[in-house]
Amino acid sequence: MIARVLLILLLLPALAQAQGFAGLGTEADDFAVPRAGYRFDFPQDHGPHPDFRIEWWYLTANLEAEDGTPYGVQWTLFRSALAPETADGWGDPQVWFAHAALTTEDAHYVAERIARGGIGQAGVTVQPFNAWIDDWRMAGPSFDDMRLTARGAEFAYDLNLLAEGPLVFHGDAGYSVKSDQGQASYYYSQPYFRVSGSLTLPGGEVAVTGSAWLDREWSSQPLADTQSGWDWFSLSFDSGDKLMGFLLRETDGTSFSSATWIAPDGTTTAFPNGAFRAQPLDITRVAGRDIPTRWAVQLPERDVDVTVKALNPNAWMGVSIPYWEGPVTVEGSHSGKGYLEMTGYE
Repeated sequence: MIARVLLILLLLPALAQAQGFAGLGTEADDFAVPRAGYRFDFPQDHGPHPDFRIEWWYLTANLEAEDGTPYGVQWTLFRSALAPETADGWGDPQVWFAHAALTTEDAHYVAERIARGGIGQAGVTVQPFNAWIDDWRMAGPSFDDMRLTARGAEFAYDLNLLAEGPLVFHGDAGYSVKSDQGQASYYYSQPYFRVSGSLTLPGGEVAVTGSAWLDREWSSQPLADTQSGWDWFSLSFDSGDKLMGFLLRETDGTSFSSATWIAPDGTTTAFPNGAFRAQPLDITRVAGRDIPTRWAVQLPERDVDVTVKALNPNAWMGVSIPYWEGPVTVEGSHSGKGYLEMTGYE
């Protein structure tokens, strides 16, 4: 236990950066910086980019049991670099950590793993695809066909993921601007995974089916030094359309927004700052913090005017750098479901 505490203390700066809290500022130090016009190269870009400071493979899934009971699953592998290089053994400056969560209407189970690169404990390879940390794994013959496994003290899941649509690129062909000052990331998603498999809960095993959304993002300066955190929505409507939208909260009370509208065939439309709107409607006291758990979300250019509500308002990720993450339902001009992530609430 003492060794684990010391490791977390050593890694806290990197963990905070990867979770999107203030402190990165406008300096990328010696790391690479995203530029407009980047040409993605697959399958290589499904793998790590160690010359950038921060990167993640971020999957969320909305699932149902045969009786209609809803569940949510999150699996995220983060890479956070202490320097823009790699090395063998413990000298490798690439830090890896991961979060796994399983959410029900009345419970939220969370687990965390932390690893140092260079010793084989964590990493990502692309042919075949394999993203792992310890015995947690998202792997398969390709990025479009994978098996996802993870477990914590009170839960586990074993899910098959099969992509039924194209990759989606956010912002300007995958160049996603995060502030008026120009901070940006490379950002694409695979929001078309069909899911089947099983969940293991304290009450036993549950067979589930549903859909999943996988985000891929890397950067070296994702936030301006005036930004304290974000509210990120991934919404899948019953019409087949999808919407990704986020607010980056400024310390003066304003926010910077961005959104991507995804048609059923995968065609995208990017919306600039100000087009996507999200206003908290209900606040829940969670882990000593005031967390918005019901939102009014609007994208007038697509006639979207919906209420987004947490399946479980207490879906708090009590990990080294805590945040809120959980499945949501959507009602109003469009119906559906999705996921909501909120960071930086103190």
